[in-house]
Amino acid sequence: MSDPASPPAPQTTPLTEAHRAMGGRMTAFAGYEMPVQYADGILKEHLWTRAHAGLFDVSHMGPAILRLKRRSGDADADHAAVAALVEPLVCGDLQGLKRGQLRYTLLLNDEGGVQDDLMIGRPAEDDRQGLLQIVVNAATKAADFARIAAAAGGSAELIRADDRGLLALQGPDAAAVLAELFPAAGDLGFMTMTAAGREGEEVLVSRCGYTGEDGFEILVPASAARGLWDRLAGDERVRPVGLGARDSLRLEAGLPLYGHDLDETTSPVEAGLEFAISARRRKAADFPGAARILGELGAGVRRRRVGLRVLEGAPAREGAPIADASGAIVGRVTSGGFSPSLGAPIAMGYAPPGLAQPGAGLAVVVRGKRQGAEVAPLPFVPHRYRRKT
Repeated sequence: MSDPASPPAPQTTPLTEAHRAMGGRMTAFAGYEMPVQYADGILKEHLWTRAHAGLFDVSHMGPAILRLKRRSGDADADHAAVAALVEPLVCGDLQGLKRGQLRYTLLLNDEGGVQDDLMIGRPAEDDRQGLLQIVVNAATKAADFARIAAAAGGSAELIRADDRGLLALQGPDAAAVLAELFPAAGDLGFMTMTAAGREGEEVLVSRCGYTGEDGFEILVPASAARGLWDRLAGDERVRPVGLGARDSLRLEAGLPLYGHDLDETTSPVEAGLEFAISARRRKAADFPGAARILGELGAGVRRRRVGLRVLEGAPAREGAPIADASGAIVGRVTSGGFSPSLGAPIAMGYAPPGLAQPGAGLAVVVRGKRQGAEVAPLPFVPHRYRRKT
C-alpha cells in the first residue's frame, strides 16, 4: 500500500516515451513528468531555437474547447453568445475576435488580481462558429476549467483537450518546416489559427508561442502526437528542447510566468500588461476588479514589473531582494537566470514606479551579497513575431 501522505505520481503526456527515447532528462513539473533538457544541454537548446527551430512538448498545458450547446447557424450571433459567457471572467474583448484570431487575456479575481493568463481563439471555419479554443496554464487548469464551466452554465459545454498532444515549434525556421506538413500554416499571421488534417485526424495550428520567436503550437490527437513529433524532430533544422531552455527563452522575451511573475495579488497594470485590457472593456468597466484596475491606469501603481541587467556577480534567482542606492529593500526578483543570447545574468521583478525607469541603478542581493543591477527595457531580446499587414 502506498503512503497516503506521499504526493501522487506525475502524469505523463502522449510524448513521454519519445522524450525518454531521445535521452531527455525527466523531472516533475506542474504534476507531469517532463523533459528539462536533452543531451545538448540548456544553453545549446536555447541558442538553437534562436537560430533555427526548437521543438517543445507543452501537452501539460490546459487546452480546451468551449462549445455552445445550441447553435443558431448565424456565425456572428453564435460567436457573440459563446464569447458573452467567458467575458465576465476576463479583461479581453472576446466579442471582437475575428475569425481565426487568438487573444492573450487574463482571468481576474474580484479584486483585480490575476488568477491566470490564457489564450482564447475564435475558429475560422464555418462549422466551428459558436466555439472558443482556450489554453490555460498547467498548474492552474483545474481551477480555471471549473470557473469557465460554471460561467458557461447550461448554455455551453467545456470539452477538455489536455489528453491530446500539444507541440510547440519555435524559431526562425519554424514556418518553413511546418509548411511542409501543413501548407496553410505558412499563411498564418501572429495570433491566428486554423484547422488542418494529418493522417485522417483534425489538427489545430496556432501561430503563437512563448519564446519571443516566430512559431506555432499544434494541438493533435494523442494517437497522432508521436508520429508528428518524430517527423518534426527528424528535420535537420529542428532539435528537441526542454523546460530549462523554454524558461530562459521566455525570460529573455520579457514574458511573465504565472505563479512567479504573476499571482492573485498582482494587477495587470502592475505587471505591465495594460495591452490585455481591451478598450471596449475599459470603457464599459465590466470586468472583475475594474475599479482597482481603472484607478491604477489613472493614478498609477505602488509597484511595477521591471527588467534587470545584473552587472556583476551570479544570476539573481526568484526571491532575491532588490535594493535601492541606499541599501533599502524595495522589491523582489520573480524570475532570473543567465541569458544565453546576451551572455549575462538577467532578471524580472517588482520595484516602485520611481525606480522602474530604464537605466535606474539598483542592486540585487544574492547569498547576502549586494550586486549592481540596472533597470532594462523589456523584452531583453527583441520579439520576432510574424505579423501580417
